[in-house]
Amino acid sequence: MSGLPELRGKVAVVTGGASGIGKGIATQLVAEGMRVIIADIERDALDKTAGEIGATGVPADVSDAASVEALARTAQELYGTVHVVCNNAGIGPMAAIKDLTMDDWHWILGVNLYGVIHGVHVFLPILRANPDGGHIVNTASMAGLVAPPRIGSYAVAKYGVVALTEVLAAELAAENSKVGASVLCPGTVRTNIGTSSRNRPAGLPDRALEDVDIQLEDNPAYRWIGPDEAGAVVVRAIKRGDLYALTHPDWYPQVRARHEAIAAAFREQAADQTAET
Repeated sequence: MSGLPELRGKVAVVTGGASGIGKGIATQLVAEGMRVIIADIERDALDKTAGEIGATGVPADVSDAASVEALARTAQELYGTVHVVCNNAGIGPMAAIKDLTMDDWHWILGVNLYGVIHGVHVFLPILRANPDGGHIVNTASMAGLVAPPRIGSYAVAKYGVVALTEVLAAELAAENSKVGASVLCPGTVRTNIGTSSRNRPAGLPDRALEDVDIQLEDNPAYRWIGPDEAGAVVVRAIKRGDLYALTHPDWYPQVRARHEAIAAAFREQAADQTAET
């Protein structure tokens, strides 16, 4: 896997960069000496964060391919090229699958999955043409590795982001590309994802999804980290070329249980087929 061990002087674009994990990533990249563009749908927060961390703010809606194309043009006009792209923008309201409306599905997948697809589609040619190489980081979630109830639409998108990144990384490696790819699978990070519905488009009124206060910091089952710590994980992944960037390695038992259940199903099916012959 290709990495970028030296980031100073290079150019990065971070979507969802005005707050939360995106701000944490951007802050860490600025500290590495990168020229950073943060993109976000919330203009006031975007301008505030850009001034605070020393980045350039560009309004963008990642669910709109044309908006992402405009973001890429702006980045090239400002700096001539891009080295690192962090497709990070995301939303996280919850509802049972049986209650979801089609408007809910369109909104969640539009931001959480198509937002990443748009970023890869638009920026990958720029990175591949860069003689310095480059790196793509796609933000998924621990819910892209194991999915609990009530976040079905979110998990569908995040599983898709994991798959997209795994395939992209394999394809880049097969062509000995100087571009690498990482998927960020964060656990509980202190962000404002619990108020995602503030940005739900007015044209999608039919809803079952509800914001849930996930800041359960008094619950010992959760270990909360700050956005800057998540950003540091991303920086390490970019430099080393890690495929999986994990903020909560202590959560692996949840993933292992899923893997063991799949392995058991394979063994059971193999035993059934043997018994039939």
